[in-house]
Amino acid sequence: MHRILKFAASIGLALSFALAADVYQVETTRLADLMAWRPGDVIAEIGAGEGQMSFSAAAMVGATGHVYVTELDDKKLSHLKEEVQSHKLQNITVIKADPIRTNLPDACCEAIFMRRVYHHFINPAQTDAALFRDLKPGGRIAIIDFPPRSGLPPVEGAPKNHGGHGVAREVLEQELKAVGFEVISQSNGWPEQDYCVIARKPSQRVQ
Repeated sequence: MHRILKFAASIGLALSFALAADVYQVETTRLADLMAWRPGDVIAEIGAGEGQMSFSAAAMVGATGHVYVTELDDKKLSHLKEEVQSHKLQNITVIKADPIRTNLPDACCEAIFMRRVYHHFINPAQTDAALFRDLKPGGRIAIIDFPPRSGLPPVEGAPKNHGGHGVAREVLEQELKAVGFEVISQSNGWPEQDYCVIARKPSQRVQ
């Protein structure tokens, strides 16, 4: 009986991991459609965690494209590097993030995205300005996040105007516009009542 229960528990754990992977795949595919990712594009994920979305993005942009993966947590960073090395993923670069700076090259990307990361920014103005620099003219950024939720502990160092654990969509949009982004779309139809804001860095003006 004990073996049966142990086996059932292992099956349940495997299924939960599979379902989580499916959620990330669905969200990555949706982002790819909304942002018009194409083979050869250069993309970055900020705060990639375990890297599920980054690895999917790397497959979408193909060998001629590239994905920069940033992460602040050292354990997650080591995991990402190990995954890239073990699977010989030539089109992914893992970068140690900074609480404020992205550490990405200037004007490196057609697209940048992040999932449930923005509300952890301790200085959104400076980080948003860095993200603006990281994009090529006309490049887009997608931010998936959620409004402040009761019952969650406050995010240490986050601005008070974010309203707690999370960030109101309107506040996020104002902060993006303040550094020069143009908000081009918003969607509330994401899992677990998340929203997605897509903004664009204006193209260079003709002199």
